[in-house]
Amino acid sequence: MMLPAALLIGVQQLVTPVAADNVPVLNIEPVCQGIAQQGGSSFHDPEIAKEKQDCLQSEKEVREELVKQWSSFPAADKNACIREATMGGDSSYTELLTCLEMARDVRDLRNESNGPDITSPRAGSRR
Repeated sequence: MMLPAALLIGVQQLVTPVAADNVPVLNIEPVCQGIAQQGGSSFHDPEIAKEKQDCLQSEKEVREELVKQWSSFPAADKNACIREATMGGDSSYTELLTCLEMARDVRDLRNESNGPDITSPRAGSRR
């Protein structure tokens, strides 16, 4: 029976997404609109449009940085951070990059703490 096997594969792909080969395209308009409105005194404040443009420009620059670094991040981190950045609420490239950097930094700290203690007198000795 081919149908159940095909369904199983389809469900498996939904449950375990494959990391994107490229940086995802996020809708950053809502987050930038919200940020801009927080800084304005009213919805008709002319500064809101400028703050929104500044936010959009900043997000564009962060996305460009993500594109440069994308291949250096593990697939599991990409999957987790993409889910986090797109789960409910507004999405931003800043949030996505921060998540990826934090995952990398935590892994590096764990590796450092699990490595050999070079200050120990026995670190260089062999039995």
